[in-house]
Amino acid sequence: MTGTLSDPDPDSADGALVGSDRAQVARLRDFLSGHTGEGVAVISYLGRVGARIVVIAEDGAFGDAVASSVAAANEICAAAGIPVADGWNRELSGQIKPSAEDRRRMAGTGR
Repeated sequence: MTGTLSDPDPDSADGALVGSDRAQVARLRDFLSGHTGEGVAVISYLGRVGARIVVIAEDGAFGDAVASSVAAANEICAAAGIPVADGWNRELSGQIKPSAEDRRRMAGTGR
């Protein structure tokens, strides 16, 4: 993969995280445990809402979570053991394999 990944600190714990941020650690770990291989995360700033974490598993499945801030999102990924990419690039975007359900939802049909 092109781009630099920051390696998560294996000694970090989610003890510094509180509330919904802390819950996202287990949520992202559970997501990856249900998919093949390891994953990589991309963090996007959402303004006052916080930050969105999109995790792409090696099998192309993807999931997301919302954190209270970009700093919290980085802590969540570190605690979950998920490396964070510098941002979206062609190779990373190409790894995503949306399901038929994802395609229906993205089309806005709701069916």
